[in-house]
Amino acid sequence: MTEFMRLRQIRFRRQKNGSSFMLSVPELDIRRGETLAVVGQSGCGKSTLMDILALILKPDEAGEFVMAGQDGGTAVGGRSDVPVDLFRAGRKLQAAIRGTRIGYVLQSGGLFPFLNVIDNIMLPGKLCGMSSARLKSDARALAVDMGIADQLYKKPQHLSGGQRQRVAIARALIHSPSLVLADEPTAAVDSVSAEEICSVLKKSVQDRNAALVVVSHDRTLMRRHADFEVTFSLERADGIVSTLQKPVSLRQ
Repeated sequence: MTEFMRLRQIRFRRQKNGSSFMLSVPELDIRRGETLAVVGQSGCGKSTLMDILALILKPDEAGEFVMAGQDGGTAVGGRSDVPVDLFRAGRKLQAAIRGTRIGYVLQSGGLFPFLNVIDNIMLPGKLCGMSSARLKSDARALAVDMGIADQLYKKPQHLSGGQRQRVAIARALIHSPSLVLADEPTAAVDSVSAEEICSVLKKSVQDRNAALVVVSHDRTLMRRHADFEVTFSLERADGIVSTLQKPVSLRQ
């Protein structure tokens, strides 16, 4: 497969307080080196889609939900050249893939307040079993790339919103994931910081030949930084059915 991740006929259903919601993904390909912007109104299923891609939520149905094998080395759960069937993978394998091949930048940053910047950045690498010496070296290099090298020993509460997001990006990249997911990474910062964060995030992911998926309400911002844009169509009957549309190229 040329895609890093391929989704076909994915459906996820949720019932809450007597109302129903279904997210339908007829077709979606995620490729290395590309930035995909996911846009749409509140309640359309953007975060639900991200949690499916992050292997946090499992679809109720899937015609195809696969991830490419790893490039070289030993693949998580099997041979490196064989695509992984994510829909049928057990929880242990999904957790291993989530911990080693996926980086997640949360809207709020999601930093641990009791850890300083460098320890926050290194945390995913520690969970992957990376050596302390390599982790410290990589964390310092990422901090330089993110422009936060002088903040390494501060706690998150002493950073600006933009600085916290840069720490969150560095943390998402420390274990060299193949897929980086960012859920509203610029929602809590000003417009200048939003531009800087998008630029830093995209460049850092491209330099590592990873795939990047960004959820945002800011369509204008995304059209300046993303390669493709995807949105949803909503139907309301007994409940809400949100269908992901085909991606549209922004670089024509």
